[in-house]
Amino acid sequence: MIRLSVNINKIATLRNARGGNVPNVIEAARRIEGFGAQGITVHPRPDERHIRYNDVRQLSKTVNTEFNIEGNPNQQFIDLVLQNKPTQVTLVPDSEDVLTSNAGWDTLKHADFLKEVIAEFKSHNIRTSIFIDPQQDMIEAAAKTETDRIELYTEAYAVNYHKDKKLAIKPYRECAELAKKLGLGINAGHDLSLENISFFAKEIPFLDEVSIGHALISEALYEGLESVIKQYLQKLK
Repeated sequence: MIRLSVNINKIATLRNARGGNVPNVIEAARRIEGFGAQGITVHPRPDERHIRYNDVRQLSKTVNTEFNIEGNPNQQFIDLVLQNKPTQVTLVPDSEDVLTSNAGWDTLKHADFLKEVIAEFKSHNIRTSIFIDPQQDMIEAAAKTETDRIELYTEAYAVNYHKDKKLAIKPYRECAELAKKLGLGINAGHDLSLENISFFAKEIPFLDEVSIGHALISEALYEGLESVIKQYLQKLK
């Protein structure tokens, strides 16, 4: 079964908008796990505009499913990951001023850097994943960094899903097949939703995990967290 990891950044955004501790991200994570999600994802940024570094420290002690920390591996981020030892770290090349992640790694250009960072995390028994565009040359270069997995950046799929879903899925299927051949695990995330997740899950072979935040939390405003999480789990079967 494809695992569902819920990104709770948007819950932290709502909390930070008002100050205080409502909604409580620790309680939200606990309930999300209770509703059946198999993982919790956070993406702390240097300005702490949503998930704060202290949230990560607290979550590392309370998350009972897989804990995935994603972000740009500057020294502050590396130190945070090594201090909290999540199940998985996902490396994302976002600059400090971007609103949300908007590109995968150039694994050719940054090969040496990625290999060094990945080796450090793996020496602490932390599974590694690289956020990557659906390009076969980037997949091939990613495999040489000795990462455990890749996370396919799925915004292009989501944007083009209504135009021609078969055409939109094609590069992702080809990249997934290549990644599997190269011994890489396959995650996916960004703009996946209840509307487009079923087709993606059905068409992508060997998919291990999806990380979903913005769409899932938005959908939960209408239908509730428990209902939405159970719908995702059903669609991922």
